[in-house]
Amino acid sequence: MTKRVTGHDVARRAGVTQATVSRALRNLPGTSRGTRQRVLRAAAELAYIPSENARSLSNARPRRVAVVSDALTNPYYPQLVEPLRRHLGSRDLQMVLVTETTGPAGTGVSLEALADGSYDGVILTTTTRTSSRPRDLTERGIPHVLVNRVLDVPESPGCTVDNTGGVMRVADLLVRAGHRRIAVIQGPTDTSTGRERATGFRAGLRRHGVPLPRSLVRRTVFDHDAAMGAAISLLHSPDPPTAVFGGNDVIALGVLSAATTLGIRVPEDLTVIGFDDIPMAGWPLVGLTTVHCDLDALAQVAVDLLARQLRGGAVAPETRRIPVSLVERRTHGPAPTR
Repeated sequence: MTKRVTGHDVARRAGVTQATVSRALRNLPGTSRGTRQRVLRAAAELAYIPSENARSLSNARPRRVAVVSDALTNPYYPQLVEPLRRHLGSRDLQMVLVTETTGPAGTGVSLEALADGSYDGVILTTTTRTSSRPRDLTERGIPHVLVNRVLDVPESPGCTVDNTGGVMRVADLLVRAGHRRIAVIQGPTDTSTGRERATGFRAGLRRHGVPLPRSLVRRTVFDHDAAMGAAISLLHSPDPPTAVFGGNDVIALGVLSAATTLGIRVPEDLTVIGFDDIPMAGWPLVGLTTVHCDLDALAQVAVDLLARQLRGGAVAPETRRIPVSLVERRTHGPAPTR
């Protein structure tokens, strides 16, 4: 009896996964031209005839989108992932959450895991400024979009918030309140969020003639404990700042914790301002003055860009910016007299 040729046989002959064989034979996005030709050649050599039952089941599978997120211990990411899930679901797209740990000792998601045929599209939320991952996905024909991050040289469609406009508003508020000794605890500069907020804040102060000396600048990861340590070093200095801007709300919360530990009153002795407006920032116990980012609008734009690619449409490699607003709560006040 002649053994029936299966998709596994084609995958072995072509040197790819069975999922890639399925995508190549169905001419779906996510498989490079060379890989597709190799699969078709292997199928022809083996006289492979796809099972109609298997094909119908495969076609019935909902299209799956991988959302690459940082660890959900960072409270920002659950607030971004949920609207992404909701907007994907409204388009009959199934979200698959893929988490990775960013930073020098982080564990990233491999390209092979994203391009093995398991996903019809990818949403990237952790991309660094010089990452090659978007280009790799482009070369493999996998629809994708960057969210909350942009590349130094735009190569893929993406969307983020108006980081520069947001920090300019923060600088304006601080200078109007009489602050002149202003410190900043920045996020990682290998991310667009960290760099844009750092350079934009410095430019905002310079516009008012207020310097930002190196002694008042700290860099850290977007982490509460790291930010708390950086804030303690600033507030322990002989001439401490009267205001500290945190590169995001998690950093700002670390500054608030440092102030509590040192017995410094907020906002009487110290003004603290963040960026993002995560739910915790609005808790009455916290009342953080911060920059509000509309993550629902951000998610909707991202899903629209991805859905257009999944339909076969062309999307320019440009970045869309979502407007932000300043939310004035109770952690800011006039500069204290010393």
